[in-house]
Amino acid sequence: MPSVLKISEAATLALHATVLFLQNPGRPLQTRAMAEAIQCSSAHLSKVMQQLARAGYVAAVRGPKGGFMLAKPERKLSLLWILEAIDGPIGEGGCLLNPPLCDGRECLFGALSTEVTALVRKRLSEATVAELKTRKRIPLP
Repeated sequence: MPSVLKISEAATLALHATVLFLQNPGRPLQTRAMAEAIQCSSAHLSKVMQQLARAGYVAAVRGPKGGFMLAKPERKLSLLWILEAIDGPIGEGGCLLNPPLCDGRECLFGALSTEVTALVRKRLSEATVAELKTRKRIPLP
């Protein structure tokens, strides 16, 4: 079923990995085990983890029992930050066609696209990863 909200596969992996961190607090998680739990490519998840680490949202833990851990408190880490760390800033709205058909001044939808985008940005910035904690449990292998 189509969705109005489009989130890239990489950003979806970042959110699922975040849930794993929340469900395993204080424990470094290895990319391989996380990828198996999420059922994704370990190489792809590794790139996502590196992006989150560069943004300062996860920290790499070295050593044989190393992996990644959340670097910020769950209640201070917004979903918007996670998504934008992976996909870049969410645009302001504008023409829904790609490439754009208009410059937005005489758009068939008027300001609707911009208003909806602003609402989504606001909600994602207010939502923290802590909200994901109570969702479905993802078992680690």
